[in-house]
Amino acid sequence: MITSVKNEKVKAWRKLHKKKYRNERESFLIEGYHLLEEAWKSNWDVVEIIVQVGAELPEWCRDFPVETVNSNVFQDISQTITPQGIAAEIKMSKPESQTGDYLLLIDSIQDPGNLGTMIRTADAAGFDGIILGNNTVDLFNDKVIRATQGSLFHIPIVQANLITEINRLKKNDYDVWATALHNAEVYTKTKVNEKVALIVGNEGAGVDDELLEIADTIVNIPIYGKADSLNVSVAAGILMYYIKS
Repeated sequence: MITSVKNEKVKAWRKLHKKKYRNERESFLIEGYHLLEEAWKSNWDVVEIIVQVGAELPEWCRDFPVETVNSNVFQDISQTITPQGIAAEIKMSKPESQTGDYLLLIDSIQDPGNLGTMIRTADAAGFDGIILGNNTVDLFNDKVIRATQGSLFHIPIVQANLITEINRLKKNDYDVWATALHNAEVYTKTKVNEKVALIVGNEGAGVDDELLEIADTIVNIPIYGKADSLNVSVAAGILMYYIKS
């Protein structure tokens, strides 16, 4: 059992809180029984399971390397307020470029909760994949992972240059939608083609002008009350369910 926060393994796990080290190691930490089980069920590579002494260890976990630590060590690596006493290091998955009929493209989203919620909603709505623009918050940020509630492990997600990807998709007969408040048509009046790529943009600035220029269709969602806009993850959810309906 590891009892010291100065242990080299503990230091390595703690470094995974930072994007730089996650990318170098090509792995990330998750916490809690639900996320760990979803990663396992989805056949992601579980590098090592970390369990606090006294915490329950599911039987299937014994197929993987397990390191037991005391409560002080677990608190040191944990990023949750009330940890469940189980965590794991997971190897990053790197899918090929996206090919499904319904894709979500995310431009410069900064809030981890928004990104995680959109991933979860895309999974629930039956979208085939997600492309993250290069200026979007890190996919393996702890808050993003928790907000996905496990959907991170269910839907292919790649990071790429959105202009390059949009041009590729258009050559492959996708109808590329983008969201905007102005010079747009109400989404319910828009015909849904067989292959759709939906772009949603930054919380404050919206979709980048350069992306709007190459999109096929600009859509908006009517505001009936006094709010000046919708939260981007809510708007994305409305549009994804409409596209799939």
